[in-house]
Amino acid sequence: MATISPASDFTAAAPARPAARSGTRDPRLDFYRGIAMFIILVAHIPRNPWTGWIPARFGYSDATEIFVFCSGMASAIAFGGAFERQGWWMGTARVAFRTWQVYWAHICLFFFVAMSMAALDLSGAFDKSYVASLNLQHFFADPMQQMLGLFTLTYVPNYFDILPMYLVVLAMMPVFVALRQVGVWAAVLASVAIWAVAQTGALALPAEPWSDRQWFFNPFGWQLLFFTGFALMRGWIPAPPVSKALIWISAAFLVLSAPFGAWKVFLWVDALSPDLGEQIRKVWSLSKELRPKTEFGLLRFLHFLALAYLGWVAAGDKGARLLATGTGWAARTWRIVLRLITKVGQQSLAVFVFSMAIARFIGVWLDSAGRDSATVALANLTGFAMIIGVAYLAGWFKSQPWKVRK
Repeated sequence: MATISPASDFTAAAPARPAARSGTRDPRLDFYRGIAMFIILVAHIPRNPWTGWIPARFGYSDATEIFVFCSGMASAIAFGGAFERQGWWMGTARVAFRTWQVYWAHICLFFFVAMSMAALDLSGAFDKSYVASLNLQHFFADPMQQMLGLFTLTYVPNYFDILPMYLVVLAMMPVFVALRQVGVWAAVLASVAIWAVAQTGALALPAEPWSDRQWFFNPFGWQLLFFTGFALMRGWIPAPPVSKALIWISAAFLVLSAPFGAWKVFLWVDALSPDLGEQIRKVWSLSKELRPKTEFGLLRFLHFLALAYLGWVAAGDKGARLLATGTGWAARTWRIVLRLITKVGQQSLAVFVFSMAIARFIGVWLDSAGRDSATVALANLTGFAMIIGVAYLAGWFKSQPWKVRK
């Protein structure tokens, strides 16, 4: 997770500074967002043994934080130029268009997955209900009410909860750009204040009409992470210095928080020393109050910042350490891997929507074929190959090859 040279402010009165050219992308941004997309696929395959080894099992934050933070940085590149060059209204129109695209991506994803699960149940080939496995029986039992809830985002099933959060955060962007015209302090204070209020539950959004369940990802909490990435990329706040002290502090925080943030590490410690495990259990219980995923708790934020800082330092200036300059097979292999991961990061929306759909079918395949090590590896690697293919296909369509080139 990294930053590039800051772009200029959005105010006409601000002193001129070098701005990132339109379309300029930081390779570190796409690389880390690509990594997040692979992890998200693994995490959403039902009963996938590989989920025992994703980052979420070893700390407070997980791939969701990577996705949201990098999306904030990417939004600064994609939309920041429109605000800067064409003014607030045109920038807002640009954001509204993207919000409209994400909204329909969410709707289409829901209907495709719901239809697919219904088809599997109606086939009679399985001894379980895939509709019930996603808790979609309410939708099929009362489609009129749930259809209204789906389109108004008052019905947000758990499996379909990331894009609605992203929608609301995107819609908040023009507000923060306007606050930045008052001053950086205004945007920062507003973001922190909204996040703090969200921690109380006062800004919770309803997720279904038949219960008091709330959105699993509260956008008013998660906006803090999104706009941290946005502000860093736009140069509203300075990037932290490369410091040995910060590196050691970040690494120590990640290591020491692991037993309190991950059940796997906690169980290992508990097995080695019951007394130490009991003490860790007490701290672990207290830390749960500071790291809720719904409101994006404080420990999740601090954990991700530490991880992001180490990732930024490890990548080097402008991602220099990501690039292998040698001619040996290892360097050539790494360049191919880097190219594939980066392509996935560049087409994150298309890849995300596809992965959420295909993950269910990979789960069906594992239900039928079993979950031995070889089958699980084949299923996950097949999923990886498919999202890479979708990334390249999406990039090809975006290039509009049917247009006549002059």
